[in-house]
Amino acid sequence: FSARDSVSTPRRGRSGRARIAHALSPGACLRTSGDSLQHGQMKLYRPVGIQELRLIAASNWAAFPPRLEGQPIFYPVLNERYATQIARDWNPTDAASGFAGFVTAFTLNAKFVTRYEVQVVGDGSHQELWVPAEELREFNRNIEGRIEVLSSFYGERFDEQIDATSQLPVSVRS
Repeated sequence: FSARDSVSTPRRGRSGRARIAHALSPGACLRTSGDSLQHGQMKLYRPVGIQELRLIAASNWAAFPPRLEGQPIFYPVLNERYATQIARDWNPTDAASGFAGFVTAFTLNAKFVTRYEVQVVGDGSHQELWVPAEELREFNRNIEGRIEVLSSFYGERFDEQIDATSQLPVSVRS
């Protein structure tokens, strides 16, 4: 669960389906900051709170947990900068996020990604995909490799012990 998920659905942004489809053609490149599109894979990011991170760890770092009631959309983002902004500036002040934010990264089959339009929900770097909750299981099946944690951010009210090696809460098992 991320603090981002607890807000109402943002306004519909500019379509990016054509951009992603074009990026899959020979010699083309998806041109958004921080994106990675190589060898039929696309790197995506997701800012998460402590509870969602625990559930990801419980899946052996292979899947995102089902959405909660009232969360009809799963929001992976297209660049690390945007994910970091949420995980650093929002999650550590949010009780629902456990006063902690984590930037996760994962690769997805690029052809699968073309079914989702890129949504711009703020400035041009605030790009995300809107995955309906009922499609999350199939989305997870298209993750290639493991979900990794790139960075961690802790608020003043975070009260768990942090592992010195992983820099993750000890309650998160890898």
